[in-house]
Amino acid sequence: MRLPGAPSTPRSALGRANSPTSAAELEAMRAPAWHQHGVAALAIADIPDAWLRQALINEATRRWGPRKHGARHG
Repeated sequence: MRLPGAPSTPRSALGRANSPTSAAELEAMRAPAWHQHGVAALAIADIPDAWLRQALINEATRRWGPRKHGARHG
């Protein structure tokens, strides 16, 4: 509830609720990231080869630490 004459709440981009990014939108962002920056954004669940998937998990864990949440593989 807002009192009459009270200042309005500040507006900021940080306060906006963004809609979740769809799988198609994420995929559309991955190709330019690879081509322009050499960054490969891969969903671990999309890697069918168990050895390669575990190697990627190991490297990501080594660089950035273990995941705090989400599905675990292995």
